[in-house]
Amino acid sequence: MQQSTAICNPVSCIVAQDQIGREIQVISSRTMFAQQLVNGLMLGGAYALVAIGYTLIFGVLNLLHLAHGEVFMVGAYAGLVLALAGFSPWATLAGAMLAAAALGVLVERVAFRPVRNRGSHVTPLITTIAVGLVLQHVVVKIFGAEPVAFPAPFASAALDLGVVTLTTLQLIILGTSVVLMVLLELFLRSTPTGMAIRATAENQTVAGLMGINVSLAIVITFAIASALAGAAGVLLAWNFTGLSPFFGVKVGLKGLAIMLLGGLGNVTGAMVGGLVIGIVEVMSVAYLASSYRDAFAFAVMILILLVRPTGLFGARLQTG
Repeated sequence: MQQSTAICNPVSCIVAQDQIGREIQVISSRTMFAQQLVNGLMLGGAYALVAIGYTLIFGVLNLLHLAHGEVFMVGAYAGLVLALAGFSPWATLAGAMLAAAALGVLVERVAFRPVRNRGSHVTPLITTIAVGLVLQHVVVKIFGAEPVAFPAPFASAALDLGVVTLTTLQLIILGTSVVLMVLLELFLRSTPTGMAIRATAENQTVAGLMGINVSLAIVITFAIASALAGAAGVLLAWNFTGLSPFFGVKVGLKGLAIMLLGGLGNVTGAMVGGLVIGIVEVMSVAYLASSYRDAFAFAVMILILLVRPTGLFGARLQTG
């Protein structure tokens, strides 16, 4: 039987009939690219929240927080507990952020403050690695080492925009990530606490002489960075619908990579870098193979850093 085709939209799809008359839909290359671009922005927004946490802490203390991935993971598990208890998705997200913020303050008190002003820069790295391992084992003890399912937060619904199709979950994840990043930007630019954090990032000694409570600024920085990680944990758990105690290791490494890509201590760079890595990762899955997603994302990061060693936006804690 002769095969016939009919184009239903020049940029969306082609409807065809196979040899026994069944209609099939062939997605055009432009539609696939646009769809994967949206998927990458959604994933990159969540990655950016993790990278911003690294960036804030590094910008203020000039130290790496290597347990940040585990804070992200604990925030996701806190969200799981709340979701299983019957809380609404937004209450789950807020609770996870509060739990992660409290954990971040505890990590600052235990792993950073005692060694901040003595010893080498290596000491906090070792203490945060130890904290990360402790958090992993605590979660394994409580929840087990096997992956667990995260309840679907919203009913599945799709919005057809012609070129792309967006699900309710995609819109919520991307919208929540963007809102949190905008609120952080406004906080750092427009509030006295945000300005105090920026002043502390520039020079702790001078900030102290100006009357700024440096220790409080550092604690608030840890709370905000950890809350953003907790939000990212829930958002990615919604997307992947599964959790593991080792969930934070890979995401934590990507957060570090994004921080380097955007520029050490640069908040705007972390935002843009997260979106770039998310898009690259999704495109590599769509056009290459899922097994290459991490390798391809890190390869692109390396290539960009070879051209711009200070990252896309340079170094230090900046908001623009």
